[in-house]
Amino acid sequence: MNRILFEKDEIVGGRATFSDERAEHVLNVLHGEVGQTLKTGELDGLIGTSVITEIRDLHERAEGSAQRGSGLLAGTVVVECTHTETAKDPWFDLVLAPPRPRVLKRLLPQLTALGVGKIVLVGAEKVEKSFWGAQILKPEIYRPLLVDGLMQCGTSRVPTIRCERNLRRYAEMQMADEFAGSEKVVAHPSMGNGERGMGNGERGMEALNPYVFAIGPEGGWTEEEVVLIESKGFVRRSLGSRILRTDTATIALIAQFMGKD
Repeated sequence: MNRILFEKDEIVGGRATFSDERAEHVLNVLHGEVGQTLKTGELDGLIGTSVITEIRDLHERAEGSAQRGSGLLAGTVVVECTHTETAKDPWFDLVLAPPRPRVLKRLLPQLTALGVGKIVLVGAEKVEKSFWGAQILKPEIYRPLLVDGLMQCGTSRVPTIRCERNLRRYAEMQMADEFAGSEKVVAHPSMGNGERGMGNGERGMEALNPYVFAIGPEGGWTEEEVVLIESKGFVRRSLGSRILRTDTATIALIAQFMGKD
């Protein structure tokens, strides 16, 4: 955690009190003590710093069936918050044909840390139909993963996630308007037929217009799907001829477009 983040209702009268894994991080990693200043922020709000004003019920955390001491400290931390800075805005959105739930679970914190603002999960031909009933689609399951990514990168705006199970209907009715003004890229493996690679001259994330990336399923978009997405203003780009896993391809693609903050 590079910044401790609080829900809006956790800050009362300018103070936040917490005793969960955030407190354990403060006590064991940051070696928190009264008077120490921490980097903090409010989810979907301002960021800044907080000063530890009190540590209550400090004890060694129990572990295992025998409740033996773990050597790690636990307790309740109270901080006085000063949040006056605006957090960095996301610099890209993502249209993603979702991978298996365990892969998506691994991917979401990384996407958040990299700067995603909106994730639209779309139903491509090669997406497993069982995915749409997965637990990972419940806000109470995915939101903590997004918050983990925010605390890693030190910002506070929580990405939005929604599902569009019919790619064609979504593309025809909403995709172009939703990302009007964005630089649009659809990723597709090159099969030696002239698709453009990423190159070295791409604009970085300091540019005025945001990016939106369309990433296919593990088996790739079908040619029909790529053509459909291209018809909505997306430019086809390739990372080469290797067929990559969704999480690998997504991170590799985004990294090609990242610039200096």
